[in-house]
Amino acid sequence: MFCPGLRHLLPVLLILANTAASTIAAEWQIPLAGNTFRTAPEPGGRGLRRNAELEWNSKDEVWTVYFHISQPATLKLSLEADVQHASELQITVGESVFNVSLPGKASAPTAIGDLQLATAGYVRVDLQGTSRTGSSFGILRQLLVQSDTPGLKLDFVRNNEGNMFYWGRRGPSVHLGYTVPRDLPLEYAYTELTVPTGQDTIGSYFMANGFSEGYFGMQVNSATERRILFSVWSPFSTDDPKSIPPEQRIVTVSRGPDVHIGEFGNEGSGGQSYLVHPWKAGTVCRFLTRVQPEETTQTTTYTCWFSDTADGEWKLIASFRRPQTNTSLKGFHSFLENFDPATGHITRRVHYGNVRVRDTKGQWHACTKARLTVDATGSQQHRLDFTGGAEDNHFFLQNCGFFSSHAKAGDQFEIKAIGSPPILPADK
Repeated sequence: MFCPGLRHLLPVLLILANTAASTIAAEWQIPLAGNTFRTAPEPGGRGLRRNAELEWNSKDEVWTVYFHISQPATLKLSLEADVQHASELQITVGESVFNVSLPGKASAPTAIGDLQLATAGYVRVDLQGTSRTGSSFGILRQLLVQSDTPGLKLDFVRNNEGNMFYWGRRGPSVHLGYTVPRDLPLEYAYTELTVPTGQDTIGSYFMANGFSEGYFGMQVNSATERRILFSVWSPFSTDDPKSIPPEQRIVTVSRGPDVHIGEFGNEGSGGQSYLVHPWKAGTVCRFLTRVQPEETTQTTTYTCWFSDTADGEWKLIASFRRPQTNTSLKGFHSFLENFDPATGHITRRVHYGNVRVRDTKGQWHACTKARLTVDATGSQQHRLDFTGGAEDNHFFLQNCGFFSSHAKAGDQFEIKAIGSPPILPADK
């Protein structure tokens, strides 16, 4: 039988139970494969394995793990590793330095230490080997994080579903969708794009004129090569360009001097053109795209020109004809992406100004409003280091580098109309 005297003790017991529950540490297992980069002596390296493990043998290399905390927190860090021969690591988080010994053939995670973090945002954990008795510092698998902080949330690349270790290291791709006049057929898109000095990180694609069937912008392909890139998707849906039926292939109508024409795949497939060109950060680069539908043949021709010279001389990149398509300019947008997973920890930024479209009657319209969107890497919160906005009468996008941001997909921005419409190549 229930004892009436216990009725007065129930609130006390519930409080004690809730207090005990709140002190149970939450634990997060951070796989190194999708969250780690070689940050010294330079990006790259061969330490990350396809099976999600990290192994390296040089004392000069620093491998850095990043994760995001939602609020100030107390953390306890440990490392899950497979070490056949004893080694030692120096692990640095901000001003905290931990010297960690990895015993040979350890069966339990190795403790790193405790942290008191005063602000929300990204946490950087540097791993550097200091001594080893084997051929490497060990095979590292996961960084383990425990915390008693109530309501704490961690964000990081959680698993490899959908090849997310690869996409997560590339970082979030972020886009601006422009507001254009409705119910008017549009023929031209024009953008003045500037990469600020120091933001031209290797692996960046600064895309200026995007449309429903393709895109046009510029890349940093290596320390010595840069390209102007223009591509159009085939109407045939495939990631293998060789499988496109002949009647659905992109046809090259014309191309500029020194422009390479080829195919692309793995993100849809179609025709691609690029010009190796040494564009410079801090310089205003101009992008012009024309979309011409041909109703009788049910095709549409896309032509792109580029200029980064003071006299505004246009360079023809290419003109492509897309079959089974009869459309004016649709889906006008810009985007910023990183295509090199080794540089996903380095920030890049781009400015878009004097963005315009011209209708088929020859009237130019300034694009003064834009909406921010992000790919699945950002929308699913694998990575939060993306932003966009409006400042000094231009739009901007920024991604990668594990910076703190309050931008959200769906944010809308507005600028004032400045500048003048371009002089079209045919008008000269």
